[in-house]
Amino acid sequence: MAQLPRDPLEIREQFGPHLAFSSGSRLDRGVEPDALVKTHCCFCGQQCGIQLKVKDNEVIGFEPWMEFPFNRGMLCPKGVKRYLQGSHPDRLLRAQLRDPAAEGGFRGIDYQDAIGRVAKQLGQLQAKYGNDSIGMLSGASLTTEKTYLMGKFARVCLKTPFIDYNGRLCMVSAGAGNKKAFGIDRAANPWSDIVGSEVVWISGANVAECAPITTSYVWQAREQGAKIIVVDPRITPVARTCDLFLPIKPGRDVALFNGVLKLMIEHDWLDHDFIENHTVGFEALAESVQQWTPARTAEVTGIAERLIRQAAEWWGTASTSFLMHARGIEHHSHGVQNVLGAINIVLASGRIGREHCGYATITGQANGQGGREHGQKCDQLPGGRDLADPAHRAHVAKVWDVDPDELPPPGVDAYELFRKIDRGEIRGLISLCFNPLVSLPDSGFVARMLDKLDFYVAIDFFLNETARHADIVLPGSLQEEDEGTVTQIEGRVIKINQAVDPPGEARQDWRIIQDIAAALGRPHGFTFNHSREIFDELRRASQGGVADYSGMTWEKIERQFGVCWPCPSEDHPGTPRLFEPGTPNPIAGDAGPFYFPDGKARFNLAEYTPPTEEVDAEYPVILTTGRVVSQFLSGTQTRRIGPLVDQYPEPRVEIHPRLAAQLGIQDGQWTTISSRRGELTLRAMVVKTIRPDTVFIPYHWAGKQSANRLTIAAQDPISKIPEYKVCAVRLRKAASPPANASDETSHGHPGK
Repeated sequence: MAQLPRDPLEIREQFGPHLAFSSGSRLDRGVEPDALVKTHCCFCGQQCGIQLKVKDNEVIGFEPWMEFPFNRGMLCPKGVKRYLQGSHPDRLLRAQLRDPAAEGGFRGIDYQDAIGRVAKQLGQLQAKYGNDSIGMLSGASLTTEKTYLMGKFARVCLKTPFIDYNGRLCMVSAGAGNKKAFGIDRAANPWSDIVGSEVVWISGANVAECAPITTSYVWQAREQGAKIIVVDPRITPVARTCDLFLPIKPGRDVALFNGVLKLMIEHDWLDHDFIENHTVGFEALAESVQQWTPARTAEVTGIAERLIRQAAEWWGTASTSFLMHARGIEHHSHGVQNVLGAINIVLASGRIGREHCGYATITGQANGQGGREHGQKCDQLPGGRDLADPAHRAHVAKVWDVDPDELPPPGVDAYELFRKIDRGEIRGLISLCFNPLVSLPDSGFVARMLDKLDFYVAIDFFLNETARHADIVLPGSLQEEDEGTVTQIEGRVIKINQAVDPPGEARQDWRIIQDIAAALGRPHGFTFNHSREIFDELRRASQGGVADYSGMTWEKIERQFGVCWPCPSEDHPGTPRLFEPGTPNPIAGDAGPFYFPDGKARFNLAEYTPPTEEVDAEYPVILTTGRVVSQFLSGTQTRRIGPLVDQYPEPRVEIHPRLAAQLGIQDGQWTTISSRRGELTLRAMVVKTIRPDTVFIPYHWAGKQSANRLTIAAQDPISKIPEYKVCAVRLRKAASPPANASDETSHGHPGK
C-alpha cells in the first residue's frame, strides 16, 4: 500500500477541497467522549475508516483513523458530517401505522403490535394468493450479514422468489460484464496498484465528487508520471487537471472502446503472448472492430479523431496501466456492452493480474460489493452462487437445513417487480433501506404501484419518501447501531463496529426480520442471537463458491485491516490482487488465473447500439444524471445533515452557455425540463464544463425536484440496470418559480 501523507495541512494542500480532515464539529468541542469506536463511514463503497466519538449513547463527533490503510484519516464532506444524522428529529423511534386522521398521516404504535399486524397481513395474502404474492426489496448499504439474512428470509421463510435490491441500480452491469470476461465479479486490484501505473484511464466516473479518496490515488499516480485520461460528457474536477479529456456523447462508450481497440490492432499495440496463453475469442473480436475506424468512432462518440488516436496510443504503448469506470458507462440499456468494451482493451494489452496493472469498477453504495455476493439478488445464492444451478442449491440448502426442491426459482429484477404489482401478481411488499420512489426511473409509475399494493411494510430509520406509502413502518437501525461486515471498493471485507444502541423502540434490522419470521410461525433458521452467528453461517454457505468468505473471522478481519476475498481457509491471507499467474481458484484449479474451467479470460463482442431514446425535434437535448459531492443516493440521510444541504441545497440543471443562449436562459433562472414522462422546474446553472448538447441534473432529491420524474425505464437486457444516463428532454425558461420553491429549498435549512 502506497503511503499517504499524514499531516492534515499536507493532506489538504496536496489533495484539495473535496478531501476533508477534521477532529469533529464545533458541537463536540470540550465534550469528553465516553468511547472512541473504530468503524467505517456509512456512505459510499470506499468505506473509509473513521473513529466515532460517543457520549451517553449518542455519536457526537469523530476522530481520524490514521492507521486504516485505504484512507489514512482522510474523509470527504459526507464522512466528516455523517455523525450528525443520528440525533435528527426525524429519526424513527416507534413503529408507525398509516392513519389518515393523524398528523403526517401516521401514528405511533407498539412494536410488538406492529410485528403482529405485519405477520397477519403477510400470512393472509399468501394464504389467498400464494407465496409468490409477496415481494421484497433490500439494500446494498446494509451489512453483509443483513443482506445474507434477507435472501434467506425470502426463500426459506416466505418461500417467494421475488427479492431484489437497490444494487440493481448500481453495479449489476459491471458485475455481469466481469463475470462474462473473468468469471468473477470483483475489482481486480487493490487501489495501491493505481500509484505507479503509467496510464490511468477513468471512464464515466466523477471520482472527485463520488469517490473523493480515490482521487488521492489518481493524483499520486500523476505525480509519479502517470498520464490521466478521463472520458465523460462533463469536465469533472479530475478532468480539469487530467492529461487527456474525451468529452463523449452520453451512451456511446462502447463505440470509443471498439475504436481504440481497432487502433491497437492496427499499430500492433497488443500483448500477443498474453492473448495466446490466457484468453479466448480475440480473433472474432478483432474482426468485429474493423468497422470502427477513427472517423466513424469520432462521428458516433462526438470526440475529435485526434483525441481518440492519442488515447489509443497512450493506452496501447504503456507498460503498466489501470482502467476504472463507474455508473457513467453502466447506467445504459447497453451498459454490459460498454463494460465488455472496457475489459477488451485491458485484456488486449495484457495488463492485468500484476502490480500496477489493473481494472476496477468503482463501487457506489456502502456495501455495493458484499451486498451483491450473498443472496439478495433475484437469481443468486450466497458465495456468488447461481440459484438455478442444482449443485449450488444443494450446497446452500444443506447449510440452511432445507430440501433443495423447497427453494424457489430465480425471481425478477427490482423494476420488473413493480410491473408485477401492476399486473396484480404481487400484492404485498417488504422493503429494507430502499427508497425506490426517488431511486427508480419514471417515478410516477412507481408511486402508482406503491398505492396499488394490498399491503406494504417498510423498515427504515427515517420515514423516507417511499415509506410514506407504507401501511406500517418498522424503525430500523443506522450503521453505527449494529455490528457486522461490509465489502468495500477493493473487495476488502472490513468490520463495522457498533458504537451506540438503537434509540427508543428501534431495532437492529436483522432482529426485525427474525421477529417477523417468529410471528409468522416460521422461525426455522431465524433464531440468531448475534450478528456474528449470521456471519459464521454465511462463511459455511459461501465455502467453495466464487465469493468464498469461509477463511475469515471477525478477529482476522480487524487484525489485518480487512481481508480481500476469496479467502478459503483461516490460514489464507486473502486475495488483494486477482488473476496473478499461478494462483489457483475454485473454478479453474491450477489451469489458469481466470474463473473459467480452462483458466482463461474471455474476449466478448461488444456491440454498439444507440440509447433507447434518441433526441428529436420535439425533445432535442440529452439529459444525463448523477451525484454531487455533498449528497448521496436518494438523499434519505444526507438531506437531513444541515452542513451538507448548505453545500448543495437544491438540484440545479447544468447547461452549456451555447445552449442557454439559444434558449434565452440565464444562470440562476428557473428552467422547466420536460421529457415524455414528466417535467420539473429547477434553477439553471450555466457552466462551460458540459457538452452543448447535454444537460445534467443530480438525482438526490424527491418529489417535484426528482430527476427520475424524467428518466426512462429502459433496461439493459442482461443486467436489467435502468438507463439513467440518457433520455431526451426539452427546456424552456419557466414563467414562474415552482410551487415547491421557498427560501428553505433555495438556500438550505439547518434542520434538514
